[in-house]
Amino acid sequence: MTALTSTDFHFENQTAVYHGKVRDVYFIGQDTLIMVATDRISAFDVILPKGIPFKGQILNSIAAKFLDLTTDIVPNWKQLTPDPMVTIGRRCKGYPVEMIVRGYLCGSAWRAYKAGAREICGVRLPEGMKENQMFEHPIITPTTKAEIGEHDADISKEEIISRGLIPADEYEQIEQYALRLFERGQEVAAEHGLILVDTKYEFGKAGNTIMLMDEVHTPDSSRYFYKEGYEERLRDSLPQKQLSKEFVREWLMANGFQGKAGQTVPQMTPEVVKNISDRYVELYEQITGERFLRDNEQMTESQLAERIKTNIEKVL
Repeated sequence: MTALTSTDFHFENQTAVYHGKVRDVYFIGQDTLIMVATDRISAFDVILPKGIPFKGQILNSIAAKFLDLTTDIVPNWKQLTPDPMVTIGRRCKGYPVEMIVRGYLCGSAWRAYKAGAREICGVRLPEGMKENQMFEHPIITPTTKAEIGEHDADISKEEIISRGLIPADEYEQIEQYALRLFERGQEVAAEHGLILVDTKYEFGKAGNTIMLMDEVHTPDSSRYFYKEGYEERLRDSLPQKQLSKEFVREWLMANGFQGKAGQTVPQMTPEVVKNISDRYVELYEQITGERFLRDNEQMTESQLAERIKTNIEKVL
């Protein structure tokens, strides 16, 4: 199976390119960007050494669906998807903060809670909660956006405003957008037997308009539990059956890696890579209710890159 781990395109009127942890972004003129969802995978803010076949296509396809499903809540950057791994859209000036919405106590929030923390990003948490327990109301725990190789940092609403990172009135607006998007995501997940546990959103501005950017409700930005058996597992303090990238983080931690200095990424054998790929396919089929088509299974990486380049150039 082929994984696309890098791109090096040169398009007409291209002004810049940015290679992120997962996506390669090509800037065209002043107002347009081309986002290529590669098969790179990151965890603990580190790009892992092996790509995951089909991952980019899955992320891009799920994000495109949810961007289309949420235009009644907030405008977004998407204009068209000329290739399964590509979205072309409007260039926005992003806010330097990611909005993390949590409906349940798990992941890094649970690890902090278990260690004694009762406040995260200025949000007070009640005593006596269990891992994976639902909050009375979803909470927002923002983080600053890290550069490659650095870690995102928790930050409170008050600090965001006091430091001038986002004006108070605009922060209030994106907070409301984030909660409404999360509610929509939970509704769609429930229709397919899933629970949307937590997720992140990125916002920016195009002119004077606040817009939703980047990916939405994908397994890289979100955590899902299976609805069936959730209550029983919670009652018995058993791990939840989940679909998210958390299983990758758990595998890394079990093998002594958390992105800290001096630690080495464990070997990603073909079996490990296939297992991760299969989990991404499973989430796609579960959340969309559609069968995933492995169109590029027989392609080499260079053939896959050429297909993407051709499809982009057709619409530029």
